[in-house]
Amino acid sequence: MIQPGQIYRSCDPRGGPRIRIVRLAPGYPAWGWSKTTVETVTADGRGIRQRAIETTQLHETATTQDGQPRRTGYALEQP
Repeated sequence: MIQPGQIYRSCDPRGGPRIRIVRLAPGYPAWGWSKTTVETVTADGRGIRQRAIETTQLHETATTQDGQPRRTGYALEQP
């Protein structure tokens, strides 16, 4: 379940930003497309550049159901 404060990392094999969930769309979770507000997390932990992304881009793991590494979206960082 997506929660504010969670940090996700890019699944792009070339690298990419880490993002933090700022807030969820009203009514989340809901059927269909919904968006969440995220911010880029800098190396020192600051949040910059807030924007909305589709919740379908957020994944619990960095692998697909058949065990292949994801190449798109963001995977939840485990503490």
